Amino acid sequence: MRSISKAIPALVSAAMFCSGLIDPAVAEEPKTAKQLFGSVKLPSKAEADPLGFYAKGCMSGAVALPTDGPTWQAMRLSRNRRWGNPAMISFLEQFSQDAARLGWGSGILVGDISQPRGGPMITGHASHQVGLDADIWFTPKPAQPLSVQQREDMPFTSMLDKSKFLTVDSNRWTSTHARLVMQAASYPQVQRVFVNPAIKKKLCQTWTGDRDLLGKVRPIYGHDEHFHVRLSCPPGATSCQKQAAVPKGDDCDSKGLAWWFTKEPWAPPPKPDPNKKPVKPRQVMLSDLPKACAAVLAAPARSEADATFGGSVISYSPQTALPTSTTEAEPAEDATSQEQVPLPTPRPSR
Repeated sequence: MRSISKAIPALVSAAMFCSGLIDPAVAEEPKTAKQLFGSVKLPSKAEADPLGFYAKGCMSGAVALPTDGPTWQAMRLSRNRRWGNPAMISFLEQFSQDAARLGWGSGILVGDISQPRGGPMITGHASHQVGLDADIWFTPKPAQPLSVQQREDMPFTSMLDKSKFLTVDSNRWTSTHARLVMQAASYPQVQRVFVNPAIKKKLCQTWTGDRDLLGKVRPIYGHDEHFHVRLSCPPGATSCQKQAAVPKGDDCDSKGLAWWFTKEPWAPPPKPDPNKKPVKPRQVMLSDLPKACAAVLAAPARSEADATFGGSVISYSPQTALPTSTTEAEPAEDATSQEQVPLPTPRPSR
């Protein structure tokens, strides 16, 4: 009798579901963290704070990089990923000015920073979750500002010779490219600059400036069409999880760099055992992130105009005179827009 009485509630629930008395939405699987954060269009109305780690966190009080500035333009605006911690947006504006002075066209083209409230993304990056990561194209900003549509359609330019294994294309890579990457590494608030292993090797072979800064330049999959700047946790950001410091010196003779030029990083993953049932990958849920991220999602929104750094979606008049480009635009080629981070085998720390 007891077993029957225990089964009754389950049977009643099933009957109510079948008869339509229970909302089918109740029976849906809970949304993943990337679905939750990827659906939010505006930042939270709160103090700016990076919460958690670069690849496992969120952010409150994000601000947006203005879509257009005298020495930068934000690319792929439809992605809605030009949001970041104020420290990152301030850095990008400063770096763009320095890049133009180096002769990098009229400034920089800025790719993905973060979503309005950070968190995991539905497509693309594993990191970029706390507003302290940003991608910068290996294509200079042209003197004539790009239209919104051009920013959607412009292909990337790879710095690699795709006919050879991990080799920089000498017809595309210039000393200005090298100075640009090393300028990014020179700021004290920059913790790491991620580039393709071939680019790191090229810098190791050719850079004659401060060699210690090369330790900040870290090799990683992809990153041949853009480089990725990561800032340290801002002062006072106690909820921001720091990453381990980079090695001292240029790190050019390390086993970590040499590893990228072996077969191991590029080996295909082992074929699954046909006799074993496939294991469905576990999705990251909101409960896997810092507890404060639930409050970030639930917080009231701040308008785009109010949350744009400097108070204007466009930070200058299009009629404003722009710096004259001192480098020719690089030839472009089609390439994937996502940050490639396959993990087939264990690898050295980044």
